Amino acid sequence: MASWYVAIILGVVEGFTEFLPVSSTGHLIITGHLLGFTGPKAETFEIVIQLGAILAVVALYWDRFWGLLRTNPNQRFSGPYGLWLLFLTSLPASVVGLLVHKYIKIYLFSPITVSIALAVGAIIIFIVEGIDKKEKTTSLDEITPTLALGIGLFQCLALWPGFSRSAATIMGGMLLGAKRTVAAEYSFIAAVPIMFAATGYDFMKNHSLFESGDLLFLAVGFVVSFVSAWIAVKTFIYMLGRLTLRPFAIYRLALAPLVFIFFN
Repeated sequence: MASWYVAIILGVVEGFTEFLPVSSTGHLIITGHLLGFTGPKAETFEIVIQLGAILAVVALYWDRFWGLLRTNPNQRFSGPYGLWLLFLTSLPASVVGLLVHKYIKIYLFSPITVSIALAVGAIIIFIVEGIDKKEKTTSLDEITPTLALGIGLFQCLALWPGFSRSAATIMGGMLLGAKRTVAAEYSFIAAVPIMFAATGYDFMKNHSLFESGDLLFLAVGFVVSFVSAWIAVKTFIYMLGRLTLRPFAIYRLALAPLVFIFFN
């Protein structure tokens, strides 16, 4: 396995980018190439540290996830109704992902395709932020099945590595009338089931690549990713109460040509 510092660097990259609209997959591909850590084993390691980031969201929104196990009369987004909303959001990308998973791995996991996705996503962020939108959904408890399914359809854009699942779902929610912070929080929560499914599927297929001596390396990446994601989510929500998504679009546009030039 690679040196321990590789696990720390990748854990930080994963944690800080997983829930920001900048594409964690894109950053991991780029960072992996820079560190010389690529191939099937590296891809499976990235799956492990994604689980660390996912668990950070579960910890941060524990009351909401716990509320999904029983109906809370004070929270509409709870119990079977809340689970139904998450199912509707997860369904489109799950179906499409199963159908095209093999082709995504073959044709879209490269720095060049990632650079294009970064640029396209940035342009769409500018377009969405420039549209005069009426905010009809101002809390998680106001999310409807139609909105949940609509966000799920936008989530399919995230199957293109580099586009960003967070960007796709937040922009989708905003276009469909959700307040920016509400779209972001729902994006974080809705990420958990589909990411658990996707990472679990990949890990079950490739766990045999690892040996007992790799456990410490995996644990370091997992813990670093968890802590980094915790910090990133808390900071991002604070920022969205005061800023738009445009700074992230600018960052994506600046990064895209550098990636293209460096790796072409």
